[in-house]
Amino acid sequence: MQFPRQHRNRPEDSGLQWRTTMVDGAPSRYLVGGTGPGVVLLHGFGLANRTYRKALEELVRRGMRVHAPTMPGFGGTGELPADRTSIKGYAAWVAAFIQAVGITEPVTLIGHSFGGAVAIMTAHDSPDLVGRLVLVNSVGGSAWVDGRGTLVAMTRRPLWDWGLHLQADLLPVPELTRVLPVILRDGVPAALTHPRAFWRATTLVRTANLTAELAELGRRGLPTTIVWSKEDNVIPAAATQTLWAAHEEIRTITVEGRHCWLIADPTRFGEVISEALTFTPSTGAA
Repeated sequence: MQFPRQHRNRPEDSGLQWRTTMVDGAPSRYLVGGTGPGVVLLHGFGLANRTYRKALEELVRRGMRVHAPTMPGFGGTGELPADRTSIKGYAAWVAAFIQAVGITEPVTLIGHSFGGAVAIMTAHDSPDLVGRLVLVNSVGGSAWVDGRGTLVAMTRRPLWDWGLHLQADLLPVPELTRVLPVILRDGVPAALTHPRAFWRATTLVRTANLTAELAELGRRGLPTTIVWSKEDNVIPAAATQTLWAAHEEIRTITVEGRHCWLIADPTRFGEVISEALTFTPSTGAA
C-alpha cells in the first residue's frame, strides 16, 4: 500500500514535530516524535492534540514513538460527514490515520475521555492495528448516579450535569492554572469553528456504551489498562466501574487528580503509561 506524502514542519526542541497527512481525502495535522514502542494518543472531547503537548513530550522522553492526531471536528481537522458521525465513524477515521502515517506494527492506543470511547471501538473494529489499549478517564461506561443517589443508565445524565462537573473539575489549583488555559485555547475554538461536529460529538459522549466491545476485547486477550483519577468530576466512578467489570483481565490504575490530571501532571502520566506497557494478561495476549 502506498501512503500519501507527509509534509514536515521545522522540528521542535521537544523532539515533537508537526506534520500533515491525508486521511480519507482530507488533510490532517498531527504531532509525532520519539523512537521506541509505537503509541497513538486520542484526545478528549473539545480538545486537540496540542492540548497534551507536555504529556506527549514526557512519553518521548521515556523512549516511545508518539503519534497524536486531532480527530475530525476539533483543532482544525475537518468534521466527519453526518452519516459517519458516530463512535464507529471516528474509529474508522483513526484506523485510516494509523495506516496513512505508515505505522506498520500494532500500536499502544491511548484514549483520554471521549478519545477512550473511540480507542475502544478502534481496537474492536481494527484488531490488527492495536496491540495494547490504555483508557484514561474514559467515556464509554454505562452507569451514572443521579442527584437522588440512584444508579441509572448514563444516557439519562443531562448535558447540564456534564458541564457543571467539568466546571468543578477545573476550579482547584493546579488544574485551574495548568488546565483551564488549554481548555479555553482548544475547546472554545472547536465549538466555534465546527459547531455541528461539536454538538454531534456531545451526543456521542452522553450516549456511548462500549462495555460490550470491551468485553469482546477481553475475550480476544488484548492487554487493556484502565486509568481513573480519584477526584474526577466528569466521568463518575459508577461509569468507570462498569468498564472495569467488562472482563476480568483488565488492569486498573488509580491516580490522584481530576479529569484532566494528565495535562496537569505529565510526569505522572509518563509513569502510568510506562507501567501499562509492561502489562500482559494471563490469557496470553500479544
